[in-house]
Amino acid sequence: MKTDLKKILAVGGQSGLFNYLAHTRGGAIIESIVTKKRTSVGIDAKITSLADISIYTDEGEAKLQEVLESMHAILGEKDAPSSKSNPAEIKALFAEALPNYDADRFYVSHMKKVVDWYNCLKNYASLDFEQEEQQEQEQQ
Repeated sequence: MKTDLKKILAVGGQSGLFNYLAHTRGGAIIESIVTKKRTSVGIDAKITSLADISIYTDEGEAKLQEVLESMHAILGEKDAPSSKSNPAEIKALFAEALPNYDADRFYVSHMKKVVDWYNCLKNYASLDFEQEEQQEQEQQ
């Protein structure tokens, strides 16, 4: 099954990734990708869809999906280094996956989030992403 990054959410103040399930009057119902536990979040929660996240590069920005696909091409079926790994190891992965990342605006703390998200998607969802063209065709 393909993963739709528009429905995968990062929620401020909560670790892990969540599937968007439904809209409520006061926010949204989400489900943890790892534990499958459902919860609701208020409208004032900082919710970000992974499809909306970009990484600064020297030429502009790269979509998170492109970076995750590049990481998958490099790592194959192996997990990415843990966020608790040596920062040099994490930087080396990004130097290969996204060689033109902007080191002044894309920090190791950001890289750690991305490797955690990569491992979460790899182990509990899929790294086979829906492409925008497919989503547009399904909507018609």
